[in-house]
Amino acid sequence: MNVEIEDSWKQHLQEEFDKPYFVALTNFVKAEYTKYTCYPPAKLVFNAFNACPFDKVKVVLIGQDPYHEPGQAQGLCFSVNDGVPFPPSLQNIFKEIESDLGISVPKSGSLLRWANQGVMLLNATLTVRAHQAGSHQRQGWETFTDAAIRTLNAQKEHLVFLLWGSYAIKKGDFIDHQKHLVLTSAHPSPLSAYRGFFGNKHFSKANAWLEQHGEEPIVW
Repeated sequence: MNVEIEDSWKQHLQEEFDKPYFVALTNFVKAEYTKYTCYPPAKLVFNAFNACPFDKVKVVLIGQDPYHEPGQAQGLCFSVNDGVPFPPSLQNIFKEIESDLGISVPKSGSLLRWANQGVMLLNATLTVRAHQAGSHQRQGWETFTDAAIRTLNAQKEHLVFLLWGSYAIKKGDFIDHQKHLVLTSAHPSPLSAYRGFFGNKHFSKANAWLEQHGEEPIVW
């Protein structure tokens, strides 16, 4: 199956595209986008991959589901389009960055600038029906995104994985802690941010690891 995705990722994931689960997933997603309003826009479904080629990945941030309200989702976890009010979790991410690194809260909630520096902003599920959180879960996306994480884990060295909340931590169970820095904490959601997300200093820790291994730090 020919999937429109960035070339280096296509080479690493081509085997997945030809598997029965991915064919079924593709048929499901096409039907959903035909019948319903879905997010992100179809051209941005693989934005996490297209914005951050395989060879450029330095940090992997794992989210769960795309935003499901109009104008928010842009195919990058936690990120919203320019001009869109910051969702609560994103507000808390920016608060922690300010506390950790002294970087003031930006005007835009778009994290594309992170992706362009090598931060892969990967949701476990890449699509969602409007107003229905989790509506595209358990259709095959999780298998596909697991394959992407496994490929990064096996073929890259000295990555940073940011796993916030029990869902992301469980999804990253198999990551090799000997090769990579795996940082875990509570989720930045207002329901849990005060139980360990605030004060985790993941952003300074990630940059220290990158510099230790000869990589440019991320300008968060």
